[in-house]
Amino acid sequence: MTWTRPADLRAQVRKLWDRGELLGDLVTGGSLFPKRLVLKSPTSAEMADRFDDVRAWIAELRAMPYCRVEMREFRHRIFGTNAVPQEAWIDTVEDAAALIGKRKDAARFTTLVDMTRKREPKLLDWLARRPLRALELADEWELLLAIVAWLENHQRPEVYLRQVDIPGVHSKFIEAHRGVLMELLDLVLPPEAIDQTASGVSQFARRYGFRDKPARIRFRVLDPEHSLLGLAQDITLDAESFARLDLPVARVFITENEINFLAFPRVKNSLAIFGAGYGFEMLARAEWLSRCRIHYWGDIDTHGFAILDQLRGLFCHAESILMDRDTLQTFEPLWGEEGKQTLRDLSRLNPEEAALYDDLRDNRIRKNLRLEQEAISFGYVESALSALT
Repeated sequence: MTWTRPADLRAQVRKLWDRGELLGDLVTGGSLFPKRLVLKSPTSAEMADRFDDVRAWIAELRAMPYCRVEMREFRHRIFGTNAVPQEAWIDTVEDAAALIGKRKDAARFTTLVDMTRKREPKLLDWLARRPLRALELADEWELLLAIVAWLENHQRPEVYLRQVDIPGVHSKFIEAHRGVLMELLDLVLPPEAIDQTASGVSQFARRYGFRDKPARIRFRVLDPEHSLLGLAQDITLDAESFARLDLPVARVFITENEINFLAFPRVKNSLAIFGAGYGFEMLARAEWLSRCRIHYWGDIDTHGFAILDQLRGLFCHAESILMDRDTLQTFEPLWGEEGKQTLRDLSRLNPEEAALYDDLRDNRIRKNLRLEQEAISFGYVESALSALT
C-alpha cells in the first residue's frame, strides 16, 4: 500500500526543516506557507476493494494536528457518497514546527531574528541562509553580535584579542568562534576594514586588524667567530628582529629535526635554522638571506620534497642536502614508512630530486618509503658538510 501516511507528511515537513527553508521563512516572511504537501491517495479500485482500509486511512489523516486536509466527494454504487482526502496543507510556519516537534526551536530562532533585526540587521540574510547553524549558536548569539558591533566601532583596532573589552567576552571565546565571526564580519564591515589577502581562521587577526603573536625564528650561529654578544648559541627572535640581523654568514642550513638542529656541527660563516615544516613566510622579511647559500635538510619522503619545493617559492636558490638517492640507499636498514603521502606535482625540484620524488610517490622502491633525518649517522652528516664547496 503506497498511500501517503501521516509519517510521510511529517517527513516532508522535516525535509523543509533540515534544508533550513522552514526557519528561513521566519526571516524573510516569504511565501513558503501555506504549503501544499504531496498526497498520494487510493485509486478508485482500491477504494471499492478495500473500503475498510480506506476509511481507517481517512481517519488517520483527518486526526493529524496542524495539518489541513481538503476533501473531495467520492460516490460508490454500494457505499454511497463519501468524503476522501484530496490535498494536505500546512498553513503556517508555526504549524509546520509543531507538526515535527520543533515548536520550541522555532520560537528560539524567532528570538534570534528579533534580536538581530534590532542590533545587526545586515545579518538577517545570514540567518535566512544558515538558520540551523544559528540555532546551534543560540546561547552565544548575543555575545557574537556584541563582538560584531565592537568591531564596527573599532575597525582595524591594532590591539591583541586579549584587549577587546566587551562584558562577558574573553579572547578564548573569540578564538573559539573565529570561523562564524568571519562569516558575520564580512557581511557587516566595510571593504577597507578587511584585509582580503588574509583568509582562514589562522589569519583572523590579520584579516580584521588585530595584533597577532609575532612569528618566531629559532637559530644557532655555527661559527664562534660570529657569536652574538657571547650568548648561548640557541637563539629565538621574532621575525622582524631576525630580518634586521643581517649576519655576516655565507651559508644557512634549515633542518626540521630539533636534535639535528641542536647537534649541528660547527661550520665556518654559517648558521642553522630550526625549520617550521610547511611555512617559511616568516623568513621572507630577512632579505639578507638572499645573498646566502641556503641548504635544506628534510626527511627523504614525499613531504620532505614538498617542503623543499615550497621553500624554493621564496628562495629559488635553496639547495637540498642529505636528500639524495645515495643517502637513501646507504641507510636502507633504517627505512621507515610515511603515513600519508603527498602526490601533487612539484615544479621546483631539480631533475635528480624530481626523479627520486616520483619514485617515492609512485612507490617504485617500496610502499610509502621514508627515511627520517635522525636515521642518518652523525659521521655521515659531517662528511657531507665537509664536502660542500
